[in-house]
Amino acid sequence: MALSKAKKTTKTKTMPYDVAAQLRTPEEMAAYLDAWLDEFPDDAAGIARALGDIARAKGMTQVAKEAGLSRESLYRALSEDGNPSFDTVLRVARALGVKLHAEAA
Repeated sequence: MALSKAKKTTKTKTMPYDVAAQLRTPEEMAAYLDAWLDEFPDDAAGIARALGDIARAKGMTQVAKEAGLSRESLYRALSEDGNPSFDTVLRVARALGVKLHAEAA
């Protein structure tokens, strides 16, 4: 019985996906946040991360400056483990140029 030759395997190269790289315009940023608010309205941590994604797309240093926060505190507040105050959320939203809106449930 002949041994079959081992098949050469090709490895697929993957790269981590970074949503911030896809958020190029204020309209895309607003639509991304609106989707989070619409689809996951009770996921405060997810909404904070979405704000973080948008902040990274715009530039954390610039957003921190415009929000009146240090860059480090902005990273901490919008991280996966962050728990930003509502004041911070409003300041960051204003710095990002997005508005939160309400509608009847």
